[in-house]
Amino acid sequence: MRRLLRALVVIPLALGGGAHAADVEGQLRVTGRLMVDGNAPRDFSQGSSGGDTLDAVFGLLATGEGRYTADRWQVVGRYDGGGRKYVAFPGEDVLVQAAALEGSLAVGETLGVGMEGRAKDRRGGSRAYTDLAASVFFEHAPDARLSLRVRAGAHRFIYRPNFAASFGSPEVGFLARYRLDRRHAFTVTGEYGQRRYNASVRYPPGSSPAWTGRRHDGVLMASAGYSYKGPLALGLTYSYVETSSNSYGESVQRHRLSGTAGVLLPWKLTLMAQGALGINSYPDGVFLSPEITLLDDDEAQHMLSLRLARPLSERVDVELSFAMYGTELSRNGLFFFRQVGGVGITWRP
Repeated sequence: MRRLLRALVVIPLALGGGAHAADVEGQLRVTGRLMVDGNAPRDFSQGSSGGDTLDAVFGLLATGEGRYTADRWQVVGRYDGGGRKYVAFPGEDVLVQAAALEGSLAVGETLGVGMEGRAKDRRGGSRAYTDLAASVFFEHAPDARLSLRVRAGAHRFIYRPNFAASFGSPEVGFLARYRLDRRHAFTVTGEYGQRRYNASVRYPPGSSPAWTGRRHDGVLMASAGYSYKGPLALGLTYSYVETSSNSYGESVQRHRLSGTAGVLLPWKLTLMAQGALGINSYPDGVFLSPEITLLDDDEAQHMLSLRLARPLSERVDVELSFAMYGTELSRNGLFFFRQVGGVGITWRP
């Protein structure tokens, strides 16, 4: 399901001045998975999950991507739709749709402008929500090695189980890519938003405020990453997220170090690994907000996943996967642990 939750992969703007014929590209993939989830309800406990949370899961995902490139402009789009069906925990069944669209125009040899939008809707389970965002951007690519993008837009998040956790926010951000050579590349991103919620401010215990205002949060996100493409594909990213809230117990600082690796093995096998370590801190000494997670399987601070894939034919691949997720809440001793493993088949028409 991770593919289901990806945002649009940005394709660099072709800023060259030469005229060329329009180009159309597209692809479709359909993936079915049969999995075993060791903690289907995502319960916290005093230790690892017991056998009563084990469940079989069937997942189905369809992904379509397309790009239209003309003389000085292009349009890129992606749509994902799918779901999961649990046997013993039908309350965790989920249907998700996600779409992203970007249009860009070259206005000079090194400058470009464009608009981008994304939408995601999740139904079922305990985290049903709608997530919408749109922005305009300006891009500067002085040469093939460097690309700079700044954007400004709006973000609207609607959380159905608890509308008080819904928010609207203006956002600004930037993205910088630098390719040292054909194997080594660096990426730096930053984003800031002012989220205004539908909930009232929560005050510290024992306080007696004269008035009750609306909750608003300042959210700062930054990341720096390195990637290597050679006989072994590697990626390493550090990310930092800080939420500063005027509501007691809802401020948090998150540090996360994540890495990816992929290598081709004999017998047409591809091995892919992904891992992450996270550290959270709470300026108020407590965190009272519900953990609204936008991405499946990212509810944990720490994770490790392995995938082994092999083509069965020109259009069909088979994949074995296993992942572990964990989080420990040091103040109350609660521990979250989840293991998911299974087999998947991908078909490309």
